[in-house]
Amino acid sequence: MVSPTKSYKNTFIILIITLFLIFIINISLGSVYIPLKQIFLAFIDGNIEKESWKSIILNYRLPKAITAIIVGSGLSISGLLMQTLFRNPLAGPFVLGISSGASLGVAILILGGSFLGANILSYAFTSWGQALAASIGAFLVLSAVMIAAAKVRNTMSILIIGLMFGSLTSAVISVLAYFSSANQLQQYMFWSFGSLGNLSWKEISALLIVFIIGISFVVFIIKPLNSLLLGENYAKSMGVNVKQTRNFTLIATSLLTGVITAFSGPIAFIGLAVPHLTKLLFSTSNHKTLLPAVAISGAIIMLICDSIAQMPNSEYTLPINAITSLFGAPIIIWLLVRKRKIYY
Repeated sequence: MVSPTKSYKNTFIILIITLFLIFIINISLGSVYIPLKQIFLAFIDGNIEKESWKSIILNYRLPKAITAIIVGSGLSISGLLMQTLFRNPLAGPFVLGISSGASLGVAILILGGSFLGANILSYAFTSWGQALAASIGAFLVLSAVMIAAAKVRNTMSILIIGLMFGSLTSAVISVLAYFSSANQLQQYMFWSFGSLGNLSWKEISALLIVFIIGISFVVFIIKPLNSLLLGENYAKSMGVNVKQTRNFTLIATSLLTGVITAFSGPIAFIGLAVPHLTKLLFSTSNHKTLLPAVAISGAIIMLICDSIAQMPNSEYTLPINAITSLFGAPIIIWLLVRKRKIYY
């Protein structure tokens, strides 16, 4: 990631320290109480009082916390990219229909599995099967959006096309749901709630690899993104290849949103709310500063939401999608009511 501007050094230090503290707090919370000292010992030398605590920390809580960081950062960066590309404060990572395509892939696997045969149905209840189905669905929608992007010149037309793909996939999912059994509907509903705690280390590795690839695309378009804030005509006058920048932005957003939705389900509002909060905190539109700031802020907020969802000292875990929506919706309302300046 590009180095932050020096004038914001102290703010970045505070964010990084906050991220570390929330990370440790997140790992310490759960249905089983584990002292903070034992958590540090588990990371340092592995010698802790109970072997079961070590297993809980390393095999469940640590993977979940790392997943939260990747998901929060990826969705927040995707939201910033979409808000910049479309110059729309209400644009989010899901406006391209990528998440809807992933949802359709999972819906076909789970809700339509009985029509696809017993061999396909056996994969409907596995995390890898659902992730593969979601990835295929997201890729097909991405391909359609990229084809459309090559044929239309107006960026806003791409936004409308993405929204139409979202409506189309939602309609297909509704038809599949109508003909599905109660068990299939329940399984799909659980997936749609979103989850951070069901990933193995192999799945996290796959998620991280695609995340890094998506971020790599973003690094090459930081300066063009700053120019796009003043409009495509201004960007062209500054020598920016608008079409290439637009394609890189779409690919980066699709990779980040698609893989996160595939492994963690559709998680709302993080990509919409975090860029606004970060802009209010830093009071800048410079993406050299905003991109790392949004990534760290998204990770912090995702960890906080996950900590709330765990319901500390309780065996119950609330749907992460519900918590992020409860967190994000009031923020958007507050921004609109206050009419604070958003940097576009």
